[in-house]
Amino acid sequence: MRVCVIGTGYVGLVTGVCLSYAGHEVICVDNNAEKVKLMQNGQPPIYEPQLSELMQASTEAGRLEFTTDLAKGVDHGEILFIAVGTPALPTGESDTRYVEAVAKGIGNHLNGGYKVIVNKSTVPIGSGDWVRMIVLDGVAERQKELVTSGGGGVSQLEGMKAQFDVVSNPEFLREGSAVYDTFNPDRIVLGGNSDKALEMMQELYSPIVNRQFAEDQSLPPVDLVVTDLSSAEMIKYAANAFLATKISFINEVANICDRVGADVTQVAKGIGLDSRIGHKFLQAGIGWGGSCFPKDVSALVHTADDYNYEAQLLKSAVSVNKRQRLLIVEKLQKELKILKGKVIGLLGLTFKPNTDDMRDAPALNIIQELSRLGAKVKAYDPIISQSGIRDGLSDVIVETDAERLADHCDALVLVTDWQQFLSLDYEKMAGLMNSRVMIDGRNFLDRDALQSIGFRYVGMGR
Repeated sequence: MRVCVIGTGYVGLVTGVCLSYAGHEVICVDNNAEKVKLMQNGQPPIYEPQLSELMQASTEAGRLEFTTDLAKGVDHGEILFIAVGTPALPTGESDTRYVEAVAKGIGNHLNGGYKVIVNKSTVPIGSGDWVRMIVLDGVAERQKELVTSGGGGVSQLEGMKAQFDVVSNPEFLREGSAVYDTFNPDRIVLGGNSDKALEMMQELYSPIVNRQFAEDQSLPPVDLVVTDLSSAEMIKYAANAFLATKISFINEVANICDRVGADVTQVAKGIGLDSRIGHKFLQAGIGWGGSCFPKDVSALVHTADDYNYEAQLLKSAVSVNKRQRLLIVEKLQKELKILKGKVIGLLGLTFKPNTDDMRDAPALNIIQELSRLGAKVKAYDPIISQSGIRDGLSDVIVETDAERLADHCDALVLVTDWQQFLSLDYEKMAGLMNSRVMIDGRNFLDRDALQSIGFRYVGMGR
């Protein structure tokens, strides 16, 4: 099938690359010319495991193209994905101006022929009908220009109105595992009112539904959830809000464990064996971050407020998460007393491993608070240290390796659970430090091994 993906962030680029690798003809559109040039040269603008290899294979096969020309993409695609960002506004609601601009642009360039317009961006509930309205506004705008210039009539507008349908197809990709998640999804959600549009979407996803690119191709077909537009949009918000709440819950339990002498890792194991609960997202630590959980929970809270309902549980999950990040500073104060003039080294900066994303990363809050208290902050991250990315890092010295990080530190803090951090030479690092204090913000490291070489190990809820 012919596909156009508009927006090449994490979701758009991964979607476009994976669909082209699955055999579809894909054009990815972005208005950032520098970014498009980078991708045309075979370089993804983000770090995501497997993405570069699949992107190269699809480009060489002639199934993947990148352009800044929206008209070309709209003309090419039978299915048009809107995959632009919807960042949170200060009020908590989603900023949909980029979705609006793309929807109007699609309307401006519709030239006949049936199209399925897919909301891949996480948009407020009820946005399906809104997007349809904006596309029609774009069609009308272009039609008006045609009439004014003598190039068309009202009958052309009437013909265009019935030639597209809107479908909601929320994504459930984890950064750092986005390619894997695309080919091995738990479910695919399609929301819409048009049988024709939904049939086309099912045809598009047929290779993935039938596990043709799955890690285990013997599994039964992927569950396909077909529903109305609003329910599909709500599924996305509800899923992320639940997972965020589950993390906040185990962090709340961890804080109680700290006070009563229990070990939250054992508690999580015990409750996770209950099939009604499950073990995933029960890892206590310094809280959730990134581009999805904070934004989606806030948007759902804001939607509830719009309809005169106070989402108290979700608001509490957000509150617990904010507090959790600063527990690291409290633990450092307990171990070092005065932080002014102390050197603190952070292991990891990104909000999770296997990504270069620092949006709403807990590390940023920790850096800000430590700097406010007069500490000198250093950090080492396997990706950020090599990437040259320094946005938001003016108050931290970014080191190029772990040993440079440890040199003259009064304490180390494990912030991101990168797999590489399990095999660092901690004995050598300990010898470079002023004092051997390790705050494990993810309960990730080997406590016994660190204690055996003289570290004072402090975990979360342990």
